[in-house]
Amino acid sequence: MSNKNSSLLVLAAGMGSRYGGLKQLDGFGPNGETIIDYSLYDAIQAGFKKVVFIIRESFREDFETVFRPKLEGKIEVEFVSQNLSDLPEGYELPEARQKPWGTAHAVLVAKDVIDGPFAVINADDYYGQNSYSTLIDFFEDESDSNYSIVGYQLKNTLSDHGDVNRGVCIQSNGYLDKIVETLKISKHDSEGTGVFTNDDDIETFLEPNTLVSMNMFGFKADFFDKTEEYFKHFLDQSIDIPKSEFFIPMVLDKMINTGYKKVKVLSSDAEWFGVTYQEDKPFVVKRINDLVERGVYPSPLWS
Repeated sequence: MSNKNSSLLVLAAGMGSRYGGLKQLDGFGPNGETIIDYSLYDAIQAGFKKVVFIIRESFREDFETVFRPKLEGKIEVEFVSQNLSDLPEGYELPEARQKPWGTAHAVLVAKDVIDGPFAVINADDYYGQNSYSTLIDFFEDESDSNYSIVGYQLKNTLSDHGDVNRGVCIQSNGYLDKIVETLKISKHDSEGTGVFTNDDDIETFLEPNTLVSMNMFGFKADFFDKTEEYFKHFLDQSIDIPKSEFFIPMVLDKMINTGYKKVKVLSSDAEWFGVTYQEDKPFVVKRINDLVERGVYPSPLWS
């Protein structure tokens, strides 16, 4: 499969409530570059041809003003709004609904602008150059019609400033068996051992090298039809539950359990970092500056 149609889908519709602002557009690089800027630079270098931003309509203008000029001539760009009313035919938005429908729904709203293999990333996470080339290699492997997930070691994904939620990957023979959404994981020690508290307030330890999902996936275009089918089932059961969400791991679990797809685990030794809390910012700024000083990125990033 040629990568000529490979797209990068950026999940950027979050409001950054724990961060205290629109972290997707906050400056972290030496010239005010956002985290997304570095992700886009890596994706372009790896061979992605198109970027699709999933945003809220309320900050579309801000996103277009920031990204269109710098990406012109470098990669094809689309902006797609994720709206609560984006439901399959025959379904109506409940009056009580205020919360977005979740990450799998965010991917679904891009179905009309993607027609080939595509990667999914979060806007506020830095995934490292190697991860994008790993996905391009996966897309170019014609023998593999399955999907993929890029996994990271837990110890490299925790915050010093509060707990985080992570999808713990359970795998066998290089393929994903299940993603277990694990909430409130915090650092236990300087080695990055994770500790999470379950519903009974019992602390459970996770090993530092536990593989976790950071919402970086590799899908093919057939993802959309099957996911829309699952979304209808989800709505049939949960449309009137105001805080119910339709997550990517839920979709993958169903695909795996029904034998529809296998999901290849692509482990990455690339550096990962991200921002959950405002207190994470100085650390991320330092990491980016270190990468610039090592010559990994030019400064300014876009010439």
